[in-house]
This record gives sequence, structure tokens and C-alpha cells, in this order.
Amino acid sequence: MSADWLFDAALVGLLLMLALAALHAPRLYTSVVLFIVFGLLLALAWARLGAVDLALAEAAIGAGLLGAMLLAALARSRQPALRKQTPASLVGGALLGLLLLALLVPAVLPLQQGDQPLPAAVNAALDSSGVSHPVTAVLLNFRAWDTLLELAVLLLALLGVRQLRPAALVTAPGWPLLEAWARMLAPLAVLLGGYLLWRGSHAPGGAFQAGALLAAGALVLRLAGLLPPLRWHYWPLRLLVLGGLLLFLGVATAGAWLGDGWLVYPPAQAGLLILLIELAATLSIAASLILLVSADSQELDP
Repeated sequence: MSADWLFDAALVGLLLMLALAALHAPRLYTSVVLFIVFGLLLALAWARLGAVDLALAEAAIGAGLLGAMLLAALARSRQPALRKQTPASLVGGALLGLLLLALLVPAVLPLQQGDQPLPAAVNAALDSSGVSHPVTAVLLNFRAWDTLLELAVLLLALLGVRQLRPAALVTAPGWPLLEAWARMLAPLAVLLGGYLLWRGSHAPGGAFQAGALLAAGALVLRLAGLLPPLRWHYWPLRLLVLGGLLLFLGVATAGAWLGDGWLVYPPAQAGLLILLIELAATLSIAASLILLVSADSQELDP
């Protein structure tokens, strides 16, 4: 029995235990903390599987920003501190998990048998995709509709949260140590975000990871009191939020009108178009995530 096998088995066991504990912890605060730890270990699991893109996205968005949103929602919640768990809910959760496992296993097992045609097809068309990384080629060329719809879903989530009229974010007075760290971390977030955006064309990275890092840097400044409240009625902020989706739709329309079809890029301009879409999507994702977590809600008051 190798050390790698023992590590993977322990990682799977920890993921299962953390998932169960997060679902059935008596306190909501404990559930949120366990969920964040679960996200970090899940990022490690994706890295062990070789899916570095998913590991970066899970660490930045799943464990980072989503964990911050859950903690912010819990701080504004009026729910009781303790949750009552009944045997029926535990049994129901276990049965649902077994049903999901029974559905997933038959779909995953064939992937281990023989060569799969899709990787070979992606590699064969990689030279004409405009990028040299197969994941980016799939997400922004061969299956660009998926990424376009993801931006649309993010915009709808932001608009939906605004309709809920959330309470304003209340931050504590500036803490000197936090301010010092924020001044150091925010530029690093911008630098790393730019690096991930550039890296996405030929290695794991891209707009979602870069946008999440930019949003994290802005949120650190906001929590330290170094960034003023962000409001939807600022037209530059609205332009950033809508820019990624609008540019994506513009490229799709131009391709259908002047080219060979919706989101079918000319091979000679594919690299430039993907770079422009990635840049606009990065800024759009960052602005949307910032507004989702720390937008000023006073402008929503009637």
C-alpha cells in the first residue's frame, strides 16, 4: 500500500466527514466554518486529480468568497443559534447521498475503460483555437456558450440579491494591523490576478480565478475601511458588471453576421478575441462578486 493511496483515502474520508458535519452541526456558525474547510480540502482533491483549473476556482470562489458571503449572511441573520436535528432528517440525508452515489458510479466507471475520444478531438483542433491550453480552448472556443451562460447567471444572481434589499454591511473601526496587511495584500491580489489571466491561455488559470482574486483584494480593503462603499448607481461599476456579458454577446453576434456562426471565431483572430473576452470577463466577475458581498444597500431604500 503506497503513501499516495493512503493520502488519497484519508482525503476522501475527511471530505465525507466534513460534508456530514457541515450539514448536521447544531450551530450555523460551525456549519459555515466546516463548509470553508471542506472547500479547501476539495480544492486539494481537484489538484490531486490533475484539474488545477478547478482547484484554483474552488479555493478562490468556493472556499473563499462563498465562505465570506455565508459568514456575512450569518452575521445579519436572525435565526436561532441552535438547529434541531431529527432522526428522520439524518436518515433522509443518508438515503439521498446513497441515491446520488448510485447514479454517479455508473457514469464514472466507463471513463476508466479505454481511450476517450474527446481529449484527442480537442488536441487535434487546438492549433486553430487561438490558445494552447485545452481547458481554455473548450471554455472559450469549442464550448464558449457555457462560459457565456455562466456570466449571465452571475449577473442574474447579483440582480436577484439586490431585490432582497439586504442590510448594509457594517464594518468595525479600522484596525492598524489589518490596514497594514490590506495595503500589502491588495496589490498582490492585483498582480496575481493579472498573472492568472495571462496564464489562462497556455496553463491553468483564466477569468474566473483572476476575477475572484481581484474581488478578494477589494474586499480586504473594504473590511479594513480603506475602500468606500460601492454602489450600483455608479455608471463605471455598472459598465464593469455588464461589460463581460455584452462583449461576449457582441462577439457572438458579429460571428453570426459576418462569420461562420455564433461564437465561431476566425482562426486568425481567435487568440485576440479570446484575450479581449477574458479581460472583460475578469473585470465583470470581480465587480459582480464585490457587489454581491459588500455593496452599499442604502441606495435600495425606497
